[in-house]
Amino acid sequence: MRLWDGSAPWLVTRYADQRALLGDPRVSSEATRPGFPHVSAGFRENAGRRRSFITMDDPEHARIRRMVTAPFAIKRVEAMRPEIQQITDDLIDSMLAGPTPVDLVRALALPLPSLVICRLLGVPYEDHDFFQRNSSLLINRNSTTEEVVGANEALTDYLDELVSAKLANPADDMLSELAARVTAGELTQREAANMGVLLLIAGHETTANMIALGTVALLENPDQLAVLRETDDPKAVAKAVEELLRYLTIVHNGRRRVAREDIEIGGETIRAGDGIIVYTGTGNWDAEVFPEPERLDIGRDARRHMAFGFGVHQCLGQPLARVELQVVYGTLYRRIPTLRLATGVDQLPFKHDGLVYGVYELPVTWAS
Repeated sequence: MRLWDGSAPWLVTRYADQRALLGDPRVSSEATRPGFPHVSAGFRENAGRRRSFITMDDPEHARIRRMVTAPFAIKRVEAMRPEIQQITDDLIDSMLAGPTPVDLVRALALPLPSLVICRLLGVPYEDHDFFQRNSSLLINRNSTTEEVVGANEALTDYLDELVSAKLANPADDMLSELAARVTAGELTQREAANMGVLLLIAGHETTANMIALGTVALLENPDQLAVLRETDDPKAVAKAVEELLRYLTIVHNGRRRVAREDIEIGGETIRAGDGIIVYTGTGNWDAEVFPEPERLDIGRDARRHMAFGFGVHQCLGQPLARVELQVVYGTLYRRIPTLRLATGVDQLPFKHDGLVYGVYELPVTWAS
């Protein structure tokens, strides 16, 4: 395929080929390598200014990733489930107490994961307008180089100040743990701030879009919504979450890589230095793996999906995302059984310009 800068990376579409490449050590995630298929000039410029562990290869990737793995361990995330449930119920209470229609993005989809990641990191939620505005610029394909670099600098400076505060007054949160790594000489303060930026953005953007877009998908498939609304089986809700993750695959820029060596795959030769875009959206709709992939079926065993990627760079925060989605999908439609769109689907402002797909607004209403 041809990109904005005239480069021609390989677009990998089949599920088996995608898994093979994402697990292949001959494939590099280093965004500063020649041939890496950047989304835009702004993203290329930013890659040279700020490295994060998601754009590193092992062993450096593994070393830094291990520093932030523990808070996202399944047992620790499960221990947060009651708190996530309480936040969800409180937000729905506020929805029900107010007028309709309501924008579900602003009322629930965005504040829930933002509140959770803020508490986990130790970031003041009252600053959410600032970090949500700048994170939106960072993941918009149409942002100019100046906007991308400016948003990145603003967020990094902000997190840098928070790390400084944690160095002086540590608390029980992830930024304090990163600050301790700075004191131990394992990270520079700027590296700790960069990690904070990544975790803050990834911690709210993806889940927020899944909550809203998943609701659209379910409202467009009322038979599936009815099954989910009427079940009290946590395993059935968890299964529905996996199918919605497969069905939507909201990361729409693909997993971007560059070949270290020549690789023979799918009857083709990817040469050393060639860019690679693994578009997991098509892999998750591969009929050889998921029969009738275009059909939303919340009873399907979709656990092999690649919505969180695959291999060593698989999404660190997926246990947290799963719990948040299970709580929301298991609560919202039971508490508001008559929930419906307040406008036509064709009137919804979809995020065609973002690296993460979703809707900018989702007007909903219900029978009083």
